[in-house]
Amino acid sequence: MICELKKIIGMKETILALLIAKFSGVRKDGLTALARSLALQCTTEDEATALVEKITDAQVNEFVKDYRADVDKEVSESNKTFETNLKKKFDFVAKKPEPGGDPNPKPDPNDIAATIKAAVAEAVKPFQEKLMGYEQDNIAKSRLQSLNEKLANCKDENFKNQTLKDFARMKFDTDDDFNEYLAEKEKDIATANQNKADTDLGNSGGSPLFAQKEESGISKGVADFISSQKPENNVFAGKDV
Repeated sequence: MICELKKIIGMKETILALLIAKFSGVRKDGLTALARSLALQCTTEDEATALVEKITDAQVNEFVKDYRADVDKEVSESNKTFETNLKKKFDFVAKKPEPGGDPNPKPDPNDIAATIKAAVAEAVKPFQEKLMGYEQDNIAKSRLQSLNEKLANCKDENFKNQTLKDFARMKFDTDDDFNEYLAEKEKDIATANQNKADTDLGNSGGSPLFAQKEESGISKGVADFISSQKPENNVFAGKDV
């Protein structure tokens, strides 16, 4: 059961990354909910990829719209229930305008409605903070996964390690900021791969003959050539040819 749950969670993260890449302008919480639903229909990454490719912009927007409507409705109903229970607990009764008084009086800082509103806000604050923290954690994991997918093609281990180290200290305010960073990093990876290929090619060629220098600073090849031209070493010296 636990293993099956882990597979579903892993598949949800995979599908979420695919959805973010394809629908970068859509709300993250909506895509997360969609990924959670689709994860139950896929068992492999290939199936997930094929399923996401079939989804259209209109379908995603409609799903997110319905999802947000349901969430907003639940929050609204929860607030109303809390407000009702609060009124019952403290026996709050809304003030009625006095006869002959102003039908539209100015807001009273001690008004019961304001007190209830503040109490509701304070009560849901921990829930909102917890939800925000959960969403931020999911976003961070999804972005790291996207970066690792790009770095999988990097041949320069030093560049890869430094990129991950720098990424851990970076902060992106929006998905657009992250997508722009990812696009630039993809170009940097291509450059790093080319530089490493050039370096490896230069090292694999060995040292040319005339690059091997003696203590005098003259290459060994040049020194051997000069030595061969001396009369005692020249087999043709003094002979008529």
